[in-house]
Order: sequence, then structure tokens, then C-alpha cells
Amino acid sequence: MSLDARAFPRRETKAGAAPFAGALARIAPDGRFEGYAALFGRVDLGRDLILPGAFAHSLAERGAGGVRLLFQHDPAEPIGTWLGLHEDSLGLYVKGQLTLDVARAREVLALMRAGAIDGLSIGFRAVEGRTDPRTRVRRLSRIDLWEVSVVTFPMQPDARIAAVKRAGDTLAGAIRRGARRLRALPGRRPVLA
Repeated sequence: MSLDARAFPRRETKAGAAPFAGALARIAPDGRFEGYAALFGRVDLGRDLILPGAFAHSLAERGAGGVRLLFQHDPAEPIGTWLGLHEDSLGLYVKGQLTLDVARAREVLALMRAGAIDGLSIGFRAVEGRTDPRTRVRRLSRIDLWEVSVVTFPMQPDARIAAVKRAGDTLAGAIRRGARRLRALPGRRPVLA
């Protein structure tokens, strides 16, 4: 059975609202999940703006296996592995698998099921970027990605888990619907290259 509109309830959104808010309705025990760890063209709470292509070199060099899946950016809290990471037109899209033999991963899954935690956040080193002296926004054009964490409060508020995979489901259609909703948000700022 595939995900349908009931898994992603329609709701009114404001400009800047999380693209996948309310998406964690039903969760299966296998621990797989997907979402956006970073969105292009959005200024985060640390005044960074990531440009399209910023992850390309790092992903080509490390691959998904070279990027750690942590809880709250704590290197002592690995909770799974990344099955896939890639850039698309919106940002850095991730597919992860919680390791349910690890107690903290089981706790994180329970929190995801309850809707208590759905943030994603990147741990990185800025390789290339420049700061606009007027706005103090740092535009990052190349990032060395080390880890992506499941977090309570992401630095980029729209970086969220889209859904947690249910056994036998496919998320492709649901993710496409979520991406369309994100593009349709009023006041969405265009990506500046």
C-alpha cells in the first residue's frame, strides 16, 4: 500500500512554514525515514544561506556511507546509517535507516511516531562562501558535509523529516506533493545563484 493524502493531512501554511508539518501520522517499526536536511536559498538561524551545488563535491567524495547519522549532533550518539543523500532542486534530500538494535535509535523512533521530534540538521565545514557585509548573510557555495542529525530544533527551521517509512510503502508520490506545496508557499524567496 502506498502513502496517500491521508498520511499528509492538508493544512493551511504560512510563508516559511515547515514543508512537511503534520506528516508523521503513521509510522512502521522498520525505522526508515526521508526528508530534507537543508533547503537551498533559505537563510537559517545562524545567517547561512546554502546555494545549489554546495554539497556536490562532498557527496561525490564521501558518499552516503561517509556521512554519519547522529542524534542532536552528538558524536557519541550514532543512531543509524544514511541509505542515500542527494541534491535536488529544493535542497539536500536524505533517506535514513535507524539502527533499532541501538537503544537511542528506538527512543528516537518512538519520538518520531509521537510527532515530538522531526527536525534535521547538518554538521559541516564551510569550504567556500562569502559573507555579505550589509546583511551579514553567509552564502555557502561549497560545504564539506560530515554528519546529518535528527534534532529537536533545526538551525534551518524547514529542514524536516518528511515521513517515516511504513513497511511496504513508497514515499515518492508523497514527497513530490510536499515539494509542490513548498514551491507554492506564498512569499517563498527565489534561489539566488
